[in-house]
Parts: sequence; structure tokens; C-alpha cells
Amino acid sequence: MSEVVAIIPARGGSKGVPRKNLRRVGGVPLVARAIAAARASGAIDRIVVSTDDAEIAAVAREWDAEVVERPAAIAGDTASSESALLHAVDALAARGVEVETIAFLQATSPFIDAAALAEGVRAVRERVFDSAFSAIESYGFVWARDAASHAIAINHDAAHRPRRQDREPHYLETGAFYVLDAAEFKLARHRFFGRVGVIEVPDHTAIEIDTTAELERARVLVRLIDAPESVDADAVVTDFDGVHTDDTVHVDETGYESVRVSRSDGMGVALLRKAGIPILILSTETNPVVSARGRKLGVEVLQGVDDKAAALAAWAERTGIPLSRIAYLGNDVNDLGCLEVVGWPAAVPDAHPLVLAAARVVVDRPGGAGAVRALAERVLAARTPETLSTPDQRSAR
Repeated sequence: MSEVVAIIPARGGSKGVPRKNLRRVGGVPLVARAIAAARASGAIDRIVVSTDDAEIAAVAREWDAEVVERPAAIAGDTASSESALLHAVDALAARGVEVETIAFLQATSPFIDAAALAEGVRAVRERVFDSAFSAIESYGFVWARDAASHAIAINHDAAHRPRRQDREPHYLETGAFYVLDAAEFKLARHRFFGRVGVIEVPDHTAIEIDTTAELERARVLVRLIDAPESVDADAVVTDFDGVHTDDTVHVDETGYESVRVSRSDGMGVALLRKAGIPILILSTETNPVVSARGRKLGVEVLQGVDDKAAALAAWAERTGIPLSRIAYLGNDVNDLGCLEVVGWPAAVPDAHPLVLAAARVVVDRPGGAGAVRALAERVLAARTPETLSTPDQRSAR
């Protein structure tokens, strides 16, 4: 049976932004964001990542995509995306997969519009177009420079400046996705052929990451673009200071230290424990108050840890919980290592800017005032009644 196949070329090498396809926006690797967009469209039968890189392949499989190993000959700086698509189609044919329609997604576009992708697939499958691409509407006056650096009007008459409402729009290609009839593409061997269609996408999605500045811009905008999501995690790990507390400490004249915590957080931890979700407090500091709070909550505590990411990885291996299935809640730069390796990096709203940029989830309550409870509620919201009734079962994903 012929299929609609999303193909995401994602090679390991990149000069402008090293390891670009694995960089995170909103706490999610770029290649994984493309996979998620393809799945969210509801129009794709199979999702394939074409890569020459073992780490990218591992992330793709983690996000339930198939992998086609791309030969080095078509994975260099000069290799075209078309060559990767053609190779992937042939590789799938060898697996017995008949590709009818190709949805070519670029991982460097972090905000692929799933509804527009579905529209493009429908238009090509129904033979409205033979090929189609994502674009934004533009009324801009475009100029170029000649050999003498003099300005030349491209899409307008420089002597006549009509009002916007009197002009026809142009369409700027975003690079996010292209939808292609597979048979026609194999003949044309490029992405624009036959009846070419424009699929309009919202302006705010038109970001393509080729530079570090564009990556940082996407990390700022993601909070405005991504919809809040429940946290589909199998374990919760938190920092202590600034998460269970407001990051302040009371010191009396004898040097005795005390902190303020939230009973709401205690209830959140209790609900997680009742659901069978393991919890760990991981702290750089060594302080009796951390141990006391852990005993009160009935959770494991690791403190005095210099390398928190290594300690977290060791705990994950010991408990048998993949890092991709762990939510980690932090607030400061010593949490960055943990945030970069888990599937659900989370931050309190007043966290350090680098932590906010690394987070997939920003809870709506500050440290010491219900931050842990807020994360617990989102973890529990992702779990089905069946999972809650048998808490030892974890997602197979």
C-alpha cells in the first residue's frame, strides 16, 4: 500500500552552528521538533530521518521515527537535500515501502506548522498540485545591488509606489516543508516541478536556523509559540535551593540555617509517589535541611554533588529509567548539565536566563511557592487512568 512519508534529512556536520540538528529549542532537539510536527499533522503514515550520525539516529528512534543511514558521499557540505530524499526513497523501497507522497521537512525550521503541512499533503495527494512548499505572504519592496553597489528594484517600479491594498502579494519560501509527488520527484530530481503550489504559513513560524543568532532568537520566541503541554515523564528530579525553596536562607547569630518550603509542594510530591513516579532531590550543597526535607517527603536525596549531570545519569541507569523519560526542575546554571540530557527540562519562572532558554517547560509558580506541585500536576495530567492504576508500568516510548 502506498504511503505518505515524511523524510527529515539531518546530517551530523554543520559549520555555521556545530551539531545544529541536535541543538535544543524549547528543550527539544531540532530533529525531534520536526518529527513531532510531522506526527501532529495527522497526515503522515511514516516518519523517516535520513542521517549519517549515530547520535541523531538515536534521538530519531527515541521519538519513534525510522532511520535511513545516509552514505558519507551524500552527507557532506556540498550534498543536496534532493540526494538525501532520493536515497531515502530507494532505501524504503528495499524495505518494501511504496512511497506515494513525500513530505520533506527541514529540522532547521523549529516551528513547522502542522496544520499547513497537512494542507500541503492533501493538495498533492488530491492532485491539486504536483509539488508544494511553505511560504509567507509578503508585500515588501525587494531590491538588489548591481556591480557598482547601486540599488536595483526587483519586484516593483521604483518610480511608482502603490499602496499595499493596491498591490498583489509575493510569497517568501520559508524552507520549513515541501510536499512532493514521489513518482514525479524521481523523474524531475528537484523539489519544484509540475503544478507548484504555495502553502501559506503564519509569519511567526518563518524562522530557519543557520546561525547562532537565529538559534538564540528561536529560543526566545519559543515561549510565545509553543502551546503548554503536559509532561509525559516517568520520573521527577529536582534541585533543592530555588526550587523547593525561594533561594533564600535564614541565618541566626549561631550560624544555624533554615529555609522556607511550601506545603503545596509536599502534596505534589505525595501525589507523584501515590502514582508510583520515582522522585529524586539532587543538590550541590550539603545541608542537613535537605536531608530533613527528603525524609519528610519520603524521597531519595543526593547532595554534595559536584557533577549533577553525571550523578543524574548514574541514578537513571540504576533505576532503569531512560534520561529521555525524566523531568528535571532547576533554577540556576549548575542545573544546565541536567537540563541538557533529560527529555523534559523544566524551570521555575524566575530561573537564570540560560536555564529558561534550556527549558522545555516553565512552571507557573516560583521556587518555594508551589513550583514542584506545578510540575507534578503536569506530569500527572499526562498519565492515563490505566497508568495511574498500575503505577509500575512505564511508557514503552
